[in-house]
Amino acid sequence: MKSNTVTIIKKEFARFFGDRQLLFTTVIMPGLLIYLVYSLMGVGIQQMATEGQDEVVALTVEHMPQSLVPVLSSFDSSVVITEQTITDDDIALLEDKELNTVLLRFPEGFDQLLTTPANPEALPNVEIYYNSTNNASARVYYALSSLLGNYGRPFTVNVPQTEEQHFDQASNDSIGAMIWSKLLPMLIIMMLFSGVMAIAPSSIAGEKERGTIATLLVTPLRRNELAMGKIISLSGIALLSGISSFIGIALSLPKMVSGEGVDYASLGFHYTTSDYLVLLLVIFASVLIMASAVSLLSALAKDVKNAGTMVTPFMLVVMLAGLLPMFQNGASENLLVYLIPFYNSIEVMVAVFAHEMQWMPVIVTVASCVVYTAIAVWGLSRMFNSEKVMFAR
Repeated sequence: MKSNTVTIIKKEFARFFGDRQLLFTTVIMPGLLIYLVYSLMGVGIQQMATEGQDEVVALTVEHMPQSLVPVLSSFDSSVVITEQTITDDDIALLEDKELNTVLLRFPEGFDQLLTTPANPEALPNVEIYYNSTNNASARVYYALSSLLGNYGRPFTVNVPQTEEQHFDQASNDSIGAMIWSKLLPMLIIMMLFSGVMAIAPSSIAGEKERGTIATLLVTPLRRNELAMGKIISLSGIALLSGISSFIGIALSLPKMVSGEGVDYASLGFHYTTSDYLVLLLVIFASVLIMASAVSLLSALAKDVKNAGTMVTPFMLVVMLAGLLPMFQNGASENLLVYLIPFYNSIEVMVAVFAHEMQWMPVIVTVASCVVYTAIAVWGLSRMFNSEKVMFAR
């Protein structure tokens, strides 16, 4: 019995280690993917933490107390401090998220109030006005809050004196747009890929497994026509799934932010017809690339199960690309980024949802997706011509 057990173990080990694809997906791929995912996430988090540190910030101080001059002088050269009176117009200007400015207002006679307050029951209140959607402004605000919080003297920071007083001058529109631009591209790209995964492997690998691919290959049909027909039909079906998912997301969002007095449009979710058309165009371009890539992998697979195994690493890469907007502020301005498959579509979605859409990145993204799809059609047609690929067992 023992020798039979050993024989079975040897047989299974030989089967496992003799199958290079199974060995890679089972032993090598998990560790490799974890390393890549966590490394890229680490880079993204580090970039998010350091973004805006090199930008010069104008820190305007009103009623600068002599006791806090050493504290404020601890800032590096990226923070330019000026002393002047802060007006309501200055505060209103902070709504512009491109403005790298922080306003710091001390009560008049701040040092005297610390020792002999005019009202013993009320501590002196320091006001810091900033814009949380501007990385540089937010960075200086948090640094100031930390410095003042650790000063160890009896005063408060940013305690509203009226219900209308707000220290963060970022509008609900800009905050909402920032949230949508980080959340929705990830959800859309995952829904699109789920639709492709549900149908693409069975379309090619399934036909190979059932033997029906041979019938198609002996018909008087050009291989590039067959490849194009497969990719376009799969893209169309997956697009319907993606549109359905997008509609579901759009209809469910009001439930997420519903409440008394909540203005849905004021939270940044108001888009023009052109925005929706761009989204639809980019979604279709994304589906074309996904269907093309999954079709190529399915053509290499022996059966549907094998195709699912081969597509898994690709799925994780797409999911990781969908997570990257969580660690950045707005879409990239580098046009070369829009040549990267999948990630370019995500960047365009980020720009649309952040109300920062520009036409050149859209054109580059769609054009590159069409070129990559044409290359995939050519590659798939070559595979259809290969008996080694089509009838591999």
